[in-house]
Amino acid sequence: MPVSPSSSAQTAREGVARELRELRQDAGLTLVQLAGLCGWSHSKPSRIENAKTPPSSSDIAAWCRACAADSQAADLTARSRDVETMYQEWRKRARTGLRRLQNSYLQLFEATRLFRVYSPTAVPGLLQTDGYTRALLSGNARLLGIPDDSAEAAAARTARSQIIHQAGRRRFVFVLEESVLRYQLGTSDDMAAQLGRLLTAGALPTVSLGIIPMDTPRTLWPQEIFHLYDDTLASVELLAAEVNITALSEVALYETAFEELRNMAVYGAAARALVLNAIEALPSSTGRATA
Repeated sequence: MPVSPSSSAQTAREGVARELRELRQDAGLTLVQLAGLCGWSHSKPSRIENAKTPPSSSDIAAWCRACAADSQAADLTARSRDVETMYQEWRKRARTGLRRLQNSYLQLFEATRLFRVYSPTAVPGLLQTDGYTRALLSGNARLLGIPDDSAEAAAARTARSQIIHQAGRRRFVFVLEESVLRYQLGTSDDMAAQLGRLLTAGALPTVSLGIIPMDTPRTLWPQEIFHLYDDTLASVELLAAEVNITALSEVALYETAFEELRNMAVYGAAARALVLNAIEALPSSTGRATA
């Protein structure tokens, strides 16, 4: 069973704490002795070793110095910093606005050559239309209790999504559950336009769009929404937070899951038929999308 993404940050934090404990033990120091050498309260080393208090860069430097292990301070500091940016609450990230949150991904997108996205619930951002995005982000703003600048954020996401049309060596592989086609966000017209967008995007030479039909015999149950950026980062979307996983063994686990899900999907004409069926199922008052 895959490691729960909500526990990945804590697991990584515990790994740093364990290494600090081993340094202390190898140096033959008790917790009280270490605290004295660092000028700390007696309880602080215990809190750090039990992953209850994340160590600062100066804490790690002092710890390593007391254990005669200065050469390990830089690596442990970098790992600890990575841990603390792994689990990022949406409310905190979006407190300056949803538009700024969308723009925060630009550097990552520019650096990535292979995008892989699995979603059981919503059309991935790179394939979203303006109306669908506005409906999705407006709902998120309401749930998180943050200012609703969904119109500006939708424009920023649309601009960011143009990367799919840029010439270059990037590839995009999307795997969606068929249920994504049936969950209506926004008006019926918004949904029709969004489904039409899937038809046109699926025909792009750099895009592979797979859809897992609802009646497919499962070899792997539906997972949480996750993105793979090359082979170095797995980004998992939870209700409250985004979990950024960089441990190679865990990224590889998501790659394995993605391949299994991808192999359950249908492509080309079969995928197009599922999208057209979803368009036909929309209320008749909508201006149905065509492609």
